Amino acid sequence: MQVILLERIEKLGQMGDVVNVKAGFARNFLLPQQKALRATEENISTFEAQKAMLEAENAKRRDSASTDAEKVEGMFVPLIRQAGDAGQLYGSVNARDIANEISTSGINVDKRQVRLDQPIKALGLYPIRIDLHPEVSVTVTANVARSAEEAAMQEKTGQAVVRTEDGEVEQAAPEEVEAEKIFENPEEETKKLAEQTAETTDAAGTEETSAETVESGESEKDTEKSSS
Repeated sequence: MQVILLERIEKLGQMGDVVNVKAGFARNFLLPQQKALRATEENISTFEAQKAMLEAENAKRRDSASTDAEKVEGMFVPLIRQAGDAGQLYGSVNARDIANEISTSGINVDKRQVRLDQPIKALGLYPIRIDLHPEVSVTVTANVARSAEEAAMQEKTGQAVVRTEDGEVEQAAPEEVEAEKIFENPEEETKKLAEQTAETTDAAGTEETSAETVESGESEKDTEKSSS
């Protein structure tokens, strides 16, 4: 389907461009959100007649977004959640949560402007892209912690706060928290994986040896037949 863009769309085109897109993408996203129009002769003529006005409105929104960007860029967004000792959350943090928290600072952000591929499910610091305008993006840090005190500690150290078995607080690198999130006992799981790898290697070696033995036996038989 051909559409005419009413604003810049990443990896697609600029305002006023006529582009080909999949029908589903146009019907489910571009058209209902008024980011594009069907590229009919009538719509193209209407756009050309209003182009100057549309560009002026877009420039005004871009300037406003640029002003907001100066306040938001680099912001640490505290998100207080309950979590297990190893750092895995009882629940998750989604785009709406991040947008709502940023909005408390006076900068209105919609969840659709938060570029989050999947919900956050562990304590820690996560860089998140925010599209304040199609041409203005910033990066904030989602600071997911159990309390304001731990959020401040994470912001200062750049590492997630987890608790040891005796309840003491310690710092953990993000990859360690991810390992705890995947496995209940990462060290034991790593050991099991190593043993499985070794067993697979040994089995492969045995099969290779057996194959060589069979091949050798067949070669000897062929030699005997030739001699006789």
